[in-house]
Amino acid sequence: MEISFKVKKFNDLTIDELYEVLRLRAEVFVVEQDCVYQDVDNKDQKALHVLGVKNDVIVAYTRIFGVNDYFKDYASIGRVVVKSSERKYGYGHHLMKESVEAVHTHFKTKSIKISAQCYLEKFYNSHNFKRVGEEYLEDGIPHIGMIRT
Repeated sequence: MEISFKVKKFNDLTIDELYEVLRLRAEVFVVEQDCVYQDVDNKDQKALHVLGVKNDVIVAYTRIFGVNDYFKDYASIGRVVVKSSERKYGYGHHLMKESVEAVHTHFKTKSIKISAQCYLEKFYNSHNFKRVGEEYLEDGIPHIGMIRT
């Protein structure tokens, strides 16, 4: 079974989809990466949500923002996550391709900024993101700013 993607506004997410998204984010960012941080940050309501679905389960996810909704002068992609058991299929690459396309389609811009975990720099380079600025800590994890134009 292959993965399929859909993009939804916050208010169009079903209760079950929202629960699955929050569970997946907690599973990876809080439990797997052992990072205590405020995931539910009142920004989900402004975002569009890119859902990667396989066998009726959300296994990949990002949230995307228009220009100035997260970063000044840029659209943004964040909370990039793939369920650990599904990473071996390369779904992270599919997810980023779909997310970049969704930014182009919904926000009519090619200028995207992300806050990337440092160990994923090569992954994001493969999607034409380039490092900008110095490394910084975000929620105790080394990050870098990256831009795609």
